[in-house]
Amino acid sequence: MRRFIERHPVWSAITFVVVAVLLWMIFAVWPEWLKDAIGRKKIFLNALFNGVTLGGLYFLVASGFTLIFGLMRNVNLAHGSLYLLGGYIGYSVSNATGSWLLAFPVAFITVGAIGILLQFFVFRRMEGEDLRQTLVTIGISIVMADLMLWYWGGDFYNITPPGWLSGPIETFFVTGLSRSTGDPIFLKYPVVRLVILAAAIVIGVAMWLLLNRTQIGMLIRAGVDDRDMLSATGARIQWVFVGVFAFGAGLAGLAGVVGGTFQTVAPGEDIRFLLASLVVVIVGGMGSITGAAIGAIIIGCAEQFGSVYFPTYAVVLTFLIMVVVLAFRPQGLMGRA
Repeated sequence: MRRFIERHPVWSAITFVVVAVLLWMIFAVWPEWLKDAIGRKKIFLNALFNGVTLGGLYFLVASGFTLIFGLMRNVNLAHGSLYLLGGYIGYSVSNATGSWLLAFPVAFITVGAIGILLQFFVFRRMEGEDLRQTLVTIGISIVMADLMLWYWGGDFYNITPPGWLSGPIETFFVTGLSRSTGDPIFLKYPVVRLVILAAAIVIGVAMWLLLNRTQIGMLIRAGVDDRDMLSATGARIQWVFVGVFAFGAGLAGLAGVVGGTFQTVAPGEDIRFLLASLVVVIVGGMGSITGAAIGAIIIGCAEQFGSVYFPTYAVVLTFLIMVVVLAFRPQGLMGRA
């Protein structure tokens, strides 16, 4: 942080001002002129929380994508199909057993096993051939989409969380004052979204520690930088990459269960989350878990604030952010040049 401030004093000052204003808008009681300008504080806080929790979902999908695409340089455009398959599997398991928690390990293991098959039979035979990987994985995603449509149909499914996660919880964020008594009115927010956000933070921190503080992470990073030299030391880099691919695919399946819990599982969601993952990785930087987290929050908040305050241009805002990042920092916010 200190090094960034020394190198970029202007951007640091701008960031400090933006953060200070945002914190004031979150915790302060809004004056009437601000309500007249942008609406009630409750709408603003709901958009902010929805954006952050949606960013947590995008991070779960994009973190697996950045491991596969950013670190291993495998162009897997079937990643969105893995997300959708995880959502369908989670719905089937939850509906059959009545256990919401059981859906997560089943989806993670099943989709991770499919990731192993993709790495072993597809990507291992096309190393360094980006165009072939792109075309083949597009074909795989189309086939998977048709198979899922054939088996589960075109209905919208929702994974029901357990009773202790249902309903809203009162937070400590003040949305206003009661006109009759003057007492503060606190924001109520769905507890399931907060739990999922906390889980995404835990997974993100664990992934960062794994890649930056363990021997396995050192092998992954060394294999990406110079695979031939690492193989010469006797390390079984192929098995390491298979494990990384399986973990990234499993995260996509896990995210499918999360997405099916507070959104829906339906045909077309695979394309939506593939595009979201691409945008998040481009904004955050390829191969960076921290960048994926920052990019996911930015894109999630942009979508939610756009849909609330200027819904006509909400989609444009997301891609405008990507264009600005590419113009001023082509490697992404946290990517390496």
